[in-house]
Amino acid sequence: MPLISPKSAPETRRSDHTDTYHGEIIADPYRWLEDAGSAETKAFVDAQNELTRTVLDALPEREQLRSRLTELWDYARRGGVWQEGGKYFQMRNSGLQSQFVLYVMDSPADEGRILLDPNSFSDDGTVSLGELAISQDGSKLAYSLSQGGSDWRDWRVRDIVSGHDLPDTVSDSKFSGAGWLPDGNSFLYGRYDRPPEGQQLSSANLNQRLYRHRIGSEQAEDELILERPDQPEWGFGGMVSEDGHYLIVNVWKGTARQNLIWVRPLEERGPFTEVVADFEASYQVIGNDGPVFYFLTDDAAPMGRLISHHLETGERREIVAESQHRLLEVLMVEGGFVLHTLADASSRLSVVDRQGQNAQPVTLPGLGTVGSLSGHTDQSEVFLVFTSFLSPAASYQLNTENGELTALWSPDLSADLSGYEVRQEFAESQDGTKVPMFIVSQSNVVLDGSNPALLYGYGGFDISLTPSFEVSRLAWLEAGGVLAVANLRGGGEYGESWHQAGMKANKQNVFDDFAACARHLAQRGYTSPQHLGIEGGSNGGLLVGATLTQHPELIGAAVGHVGVMDMLRFQKFTIGWAWVSDYGSSDNAEDFAVLRAYSPLHNLMQRAYPPTLLTTGDHDDRVVPAHSYKFAAELQHVQQGGAPILLRVQTRAGHGAGKPTKLVIEEKADVYAFLLGALR
Repeated sequence: MPLISPKSAPETRRSDHTDTYHGEIIADPYRWLEDAGSAETKAFVDAQNELTRTVLDALPEREQLRSRLTELWDYARRGGVWQEGGKYFQMRNSGLQSQFVLYVMDSPADEGRILLDPNSFSDDGTVSLGELAISQDGSKLAYSLSQGGSDWRDWRVRDIVSGHDLPDTVSDSKFSGAGWLPDGNSFLYGRYDRPPEGQQLSSANLNQRLYRHRIGSEQAEDELILERPDQPEWGFGGMVSEDGHYLIVNVWKGTARQNLIWVRPLEERGPFTEVVADFEASYQVIGNDGPVFYFLTDDAAPMGRLISHHLETGERREIVAESQHRLLEVLMVEGGFVLHTLADASSRLSVVDRQGQNAQPVTLPGLGTVGSLSGHTDQSEVFLVFTSFLSPAASYQLNTENGELTALWSPDLSADLSGYEVRQEFAESQDGTKVPMFIVSQSNVVLDGSNPALLYGYGGFDISLTPSFEVSRLAWLEAGGVLAVANLRGGGEYGESWHQAGMKANKQNVFDDFAACARHLAQRGYTSPQHLGIEGGSNGGLLVGATLTQHPELIGAAVGHVGVMDMLRFQKFTIGWAWVSDYGSSDNAEDFAVLRAYSPLHNLMQRAYPPTLLTTGDHDDRVVPAHSYKFAAELQHVQQGGAPILLRVQTRAGHGAGKPTKLVIEEKADVYAFLLGALR
């Protein structure tokens, strides 16, 4: 790794700006970097990118990695199959296409025809497909577009038979799907007021409203279904029950799983029945038999259970009780339910009847992850994909009557995976908690501490890290690297209690768990601190920043993607207020003390830090790029060693979703070349 002294980093202006939080004065010398559109900020980004390219382009393995990643990536991939109105749909990529393409088929294994090709949206691939929804009669497709990775969406409608778009355009939508009404002539969606000019990527998103758009009409004529100006943080997701009789509204507030459920007959305009009237637990609508609705909930069951609720009588019954494993997902099918559970972060499937009895386990291809589970309440066919660390996603069809799982399509990967193996080990955290971790390596790995290793984590928002195949990681493994994926508290692997053990005042547990995993890898001989890199994105970027400031002695390099680095101001921008449920807020004195103690930006000091690469996108309106800008500037300012501190800013890119394949390959080549250069 070419060494760069702090003096070689760009000179970045430090202001005397300060804020006072609950009596404590906090300096914020790079506040001006929050203005993403200013000439000075743009000059800062240009200077940082120039430095980063100077270092990364000089790495001898960078071009070799880019070439190898391109070869590995060039294989056909398919997502899960789903069915609507007698037609079948699937997302596919022939290999190096910038975006996945939507196909429509007459049968699940049919070759079908292209219905929507997002690669035609723009020449550079930066206009991507957001959400999509097929009408229940299979006649129309509603799909949304994202510009440069932004969370803002514009909706379009395509006639499925002709393959042509209708004139409809719906704008200013964000954090919303489309809920079709049974006749296929209108859909529900959520939208916000348009932000002031120049503030589209930074202003707070509040006061979402639920609308009904009728096909063939102008957006100005859309019917307002629901708004709550007295509750600006509430958001609304509208859907229609599969039998077409009920309008169901999921009321959400931030990223917390706790929600409200409101139901009323579809064509009525009266008040809703508040099936769930307070934000005390998570409720997910599974389906209904007339007035009897089924919910997956963690109410009085941190690992999850399935219950029924009668709309007219209010009677509730427990269908599937809480067990020792996380009940992650339930699918209602003809005569029963498919249950998807997690056992030590790996998927299990079973089928039960409508009374929750006569459980029939489904034999999966191995230890891995089930995804894209889809089906209908009146059908026995279910579709899914299965993947693991060493098996690319393959699509399957499940017959729920006999539990038989049939492969529909498997990818043809050119790389040989027979020389690798996966282990699951448990590290002991500071308070004695056992923290699981998947370790992937060559089968003949020598445990002498000399291997470059990469520890990946997230640890937040009830999100589970389960085994999945990422083709880019093969380049790391082929280079002799060890990969470790940690299942930290704050995630959802062991239910709501595991989540709560890593949120708000308990957030330090997440960082302690990650540090314990780092120590475990060194103690077992997989690697040693000077050969260990850490990586994470978004909330995982916060994890990297906190680990870098708390335990730089445990690591040899750090890579943080689109990280939340300023824990005192995150709630001021776009949807940042929604993360208060997991983090707390600096507006509260008790929360401030917790946040101040670990906020990466505010815990840097004059010392030598290991080589660090920070990445972000200039159109990221989820975690605004100012987090990475300010952290990089401060880290360069305090760096006392010779290790490089690099900031990589991708233009016309957002939080990560929809990024074109070519740009993903370029970024992965940079990351792995940086890590190999730093850790070998």
